Amino acid sequence: MDGIDDENTFLLDDELHSDTDISSNYLDYSSDDSCSELSSDEDLSSAKIFTEVDVKNPPVPCPRFKFSGIPSVHVQFDDTSDVLQFYETFIDFSLMSKIVEETNKYAKQCIQSSVARQFSKSKFWVETTVEELHVFFALNILQGIVKKPGIDHYWSKRYSTNTPFFSKIMSHCRFCLLQRYLYFSDNAAFDPQNHKCPKLVKVWPVLKHLNEKFSETVTPERDVTIDESLMLFKGRLGWKQFIPLKRARFGVKCFMLCESISGYVWSIIIYTGKDTILKPEYSKLCFSSQIVLTMMEPLFHKGYCLTIDNYYSSPELADKLVSCRTDTYGTLNLKRKEVPKEMQKKKN
Repeated sequence: MDGIDDENTFLLDDELHSDTDISSNYLDYSSDDSCSELSSDEDLSSAKIFTEVDVKNPPVPCPRFKFSGIPSVHVQFDDTSDVLQFYETFIDFSLMSKIVEETNKYAKQCIQSSVARQFSKSKFWVETTVEELHVFFALNILQGIVKKPGIDHYWSKRYSTNTPFFSKIMSHCRFCLLQRYLYFSDNAAFDPQNHKCPKLVKVWPVLKHLNEKFSETVTPERDVTIDESLMLFKGRLGWKQFIPLKRARFGVKCFMLCESISGYVWSIIIYTGKDTILKPEYSKLCFSSQIVLTMMEPLFHKGYCLTIDNYYSSPELADKLVSCRTDTYGTLNLKRKEVPKEMQKKKN
């Protein structure tokens, strides 16, 4: 972790790293993974120190930790595999059965608890199935490709705006009913005192299932990254975020741990304010460090290398990651704690 000045820089290092003999030069380290590595039995009980170095004649880099992971895909795919097979890997029958069960249950509760109006569409409700919900989700995905001002326009019979595919697959009435009664969790089983994240109770079964599938399906490559993503949402929500630099600007913020080379999402945490799901053992650290350590914990002690931006990086976090045999790389906000005052005074 370094800050560059005109003449010199300060490098956050480790006594063990500085004492290790390295045969590769500075330029080779950035482009070749064959440089020296720390073995798993070397001691890491050393304190971080900052040392002044000359950027015109940089020292040899710190060696990477020895990578013990085995990157692989734990699902059998071949040349005949299509998009549907990838989809069904994550949205499998067990998840769809759960959604069907909760949707039918919620629809029954709503219909029984209210008096249907004369022309109410709920009078035409019949229980849905796994096959029908797959079609419903497919139409929702297609609406993101064929964009129109409103849902009604997809079933319009006007010659100028007609899209006959939608009406052939599913009626407008049926689509609206499924959209109205689509449900993921059982309200009767909800216990706000014991639930892991009460704010996400409505989508918790789906989020939990997908996180498990993401980590079970793929063992990531050595280089991973963590960053936030904003899902567009402008409705009423207590933890809705406004980030002007993001394309969506308004929405639900998610923290994602991804494989760098492919962009594969390995883990997701949805930001819900103070109730965001984080490991309690990291509660004394700042929020951004808690996010990183919570998401990286399953990959600790395997020699992974994490890339992060200055929202997350800090000397304190780097020290925690190094103690767990995890390399870290990224930009540094010079106003963070434990950053030397000499670095904070640099011009550029």
